[in-house]
Amino acid sequence: MSDQPNPVSVAVSIAGARRTGKPDPTGRGSIDAPDLAATLVALRSGGIAVLRDERRRLRSFRDRMERVDPDALSPNGSLAFWLNLYNAGALLLAADAFDSSATTVLRLPGAFDRPWAAVSGETLSLNDIEHGKIRRFGDPRVHGALVCGSASCPTLRYAPFGADLDRELDDQMRSFLAGGGASVDRLTGTLRLSRVFLWYGGDFTRPRRMPTWLPAPKRDLARVVSTWLPTRDAAWVTRSDPTVEYADYDWGLACSIA
Repeated sequence: MSDQPNPVSVAVSIAGARRTGKPDPTGRGSIDAPDLAATLVALRSGGIAVLRDERRRLRSFRDRMERVDPDALSPNGSLAFWLNLYNAGALLLAADAFDSSATTVLRLPGAFDRPWAAVSGETLSLNDIEHGKIRRFGDPRVHGALVCGSASCPTLRYAPFGADLDRELDDQMRSFLAGGGASVDRLTGTLRLSRVFLWYGGDFTRPRRMPTWLPAPKRDLARVVSTWLPTRDAAWVTRSDPTVEYADYDWGLACSIA
């Protein structure tokens, strides 16, 4: 089994996820996630090895979320619901990979395509949740909020999403970029971005069309991404019109939390 995703399989998976029902939250409020919060506290203090002992709590969280109608929540509450449910499933994948001495979650058969949760009558994989639910909210910042149990994925937030989602998503984007998602090289005039922006750049430049398929023009992408860069770097990107390059993506097993 490869340590890199198969592009054809990924494309098929994304297309299949579009068959899920589009989120339509019309209610109020959100759902607390104290059980997921406890797992995140344990992970923050003990590292990835503690996830082996957190699998029961992660499944318990999933079981509780299955009894929730996310469309009865507010738009922010519903998006937080799906983000937390996805990340809980990704943490379980990381736990299974660690327990089996796998070097990457991609070594687990059907990792992101196997059923994870049944919500409102739909049985959903992690890919279904990401591409069929989360991306259809039209907020590209979600790409800084989702983890995949790999070294190059965004750093996991120390607490579940929900209390102040707009601020939390902005914080996640800044954290992702500062932690390796973006770097500037003034000597060569280069902005180097995570491969996440190659795969999902169109979501950032055309958020109303999410989930997008076509890659983003690099100049447009650099302008949008600069929103979450430090002030000095953002000014340099705007002034210099840098060359945009994409870094290699490390799928090695890892799960960091800030």
